[in-house]
Amino acid sequence: MNSIVITWRELLVVVALILAVYIAEMLLMLRAGGELRKPRWLGMLREKKLEFELRAEIETLQQRVAALESKLGHIEEESAPAETPYQRAIHLARQGRGAAQIAENCGISRGEAELIVSMHGGGE
Repeated sequence: MNSIVITWRELLVVVALILAVYIAEMLLMLRAGGELRKPRWLGMLREKKLEFELRAEIETLQQRVAALESKLGHIEEESAPAETPYQRAIHLARQGRGAAQIAENCGISRGEAELIVSMHGGGE
């Protein structure tokens, strides 16, 4: 039987020719199309990575917003104005208290208390 013997040198030449054809084909595709088509799965991987990064960023931002809202609530509670003597006097006048009692409880003059009673007195 006749057998075919392939030497390493011949095998190397065949591999070099195959590579040359492949490289030439890629260069022609680049020149004709502008860009090689990327595998579809590669694009899907990039989309999943971006989606994961966006979700992580959204979660971080939600935590920061919650912390800022909490901090703002504390600031608003601390800076809420206390009831002034006049607001207290109006409240008492609406409950039907007299001018003398309002003046004494709120630390305002009797004339001011009478004015508040005349404007706001009579109960709600």
